Amino acid sequence: MSQAEDHDGTRRDFLYYATGAAGAVTAGAAVWPLVNQMNPSADVQALSSIRVDVSGVEVGTQLTVKYLGKPVFIRRRTQDEIDAARAVELSELIDPIAENPNLPSDASATDANRSLDEAGEWLVMIGVCTHLGCVPIGDGAGEFGGWFCPCHGSHYDSAGRIRKGPAPENLHIPVAEFVDDTTIKLG
Repeated sequence: MSQAEDHDGTRRDFLYYATGAAGAVTAGAAVWPLVNQMNPSADVQALSSIRVDVSGVEVGTQLTVKYLGKPVFIRRRTQDEIDAARAVELSELIDPIAENPNLPSDASATDANRSLDEAGEWLVMIGVCTHLGCVPIGDGAGEFGGWFCPCHGSHYDSAGRIRKGPAPENLHIPVAEFVDDTTIKLG
């Protein structure tokens, strides 16, 4: 093989690699905007966590805030409500799973696993009926002293667990924690 033939092979290889690299860069430049548009917008990222001042919530009342486009019920329960929720046997529940993102997926729906604090005074739930997405009414509504969805007749107890009606699951628990004595962080 002569030097001229060897030189042509090297040039040909270079052209193949250069063309392939240019094609890869062009494909990446074309695909990147399509992938990037699937990221959440800045306003959605800003609302991915919020802090709620609960200093004005009296015992036996509830505060409703909007978080990620959904109502969130923050209830400061009375001792009677806590006692009633803790007296319920898991065998009586339609949905005995906790659905609490802070717990393992197989955790039971005991009142202690659904409340935000150890004493059980604070309950934070997404205020959307698990049947068809209506917003239940609270303040001791329904047959079990919790929340009631008048659209289709779902009754939730004072721990937000489904007790009667077509809803298949308990009211969901969002990621929440106390950051100080009077502030709850959602998300």
